[in-house]
Amino acid sequence: MIEFHNVSKTYHTRGLKRRVFSNLSFSIQPGESLAICGANGAGKSTLLRLIAGVEYPTSGRVKRSFRTSWPIGFTSCFDPGMTGADNARFIARIYEHDEEAVLAYVEDFAQLGVYLRQPVSTYSSGMTSRLAFGISLAISFDCYLVDEVAAAGDVRFRKRCEEELMARRDNGTLIMTSHDPYMLEQYCKRGAVLYSGALVFFDTVAEACEVHHSLQMRQT
Repeated sequence: MIEFHNVSKTYHTRGLKRRVFSNLSFSIQPGESLAICGANGAGKSTLLRLIAGVEYPTSGRVKRSFRTSWPIGFTSCFDPGMTGADNARFIARIYEHDEEAVLAYVEDFAQLGVYLRQPVSTYSSGMTSRLAFGISLAISFDCYLVDEVAAAGDVRFRKRCEEELMARRDNGTLIMTSHDPYMLEQYCKRGAVLYSGALVFFDTVAEACEVHHSLQMRQT
């Protein structure tokens, strides 16, 4: 289970103060597949980073009773001076996975060829995303976080991404953000809308998407 207890998040940049959340309290149960809708800048990525533990709340508490991935597509965890292969080995050691097994999965999945053994600083954004996607799926988690992922690569690669995410959803917990209603409904059963610092839950993804669309129309 993931529990938020009165969580607030505030950023201070260049003398400006921006509060993203105020006293968020909710829980996500094991086995749920949750779609989170929200406008650009609403805080979807921040919310996922708080769930993952990549960032900490300004106040309040986030409690996790199962192992949660970093947001798939989150590439800031890589050391750009290291090769893709060495980054994969390093992350495998952190999560106490067999290094060579993780590397073999990433090599097969990411389809980077000789670039897997080149520094990440030489990668295109698409290559870095594929590396991040491969490493994320090579590590076993109870809950997978998916943040606006648009799979880079050919049809075969995108198809495999879909299959792997479906398998993770069917055997664990999946939390996804996207501006694509079709993708959200494809992967998730329950929906939520992030708006003005509050997170409101709905029984279906379709209902959440409809409310999100209505809120967007009010602002145009």
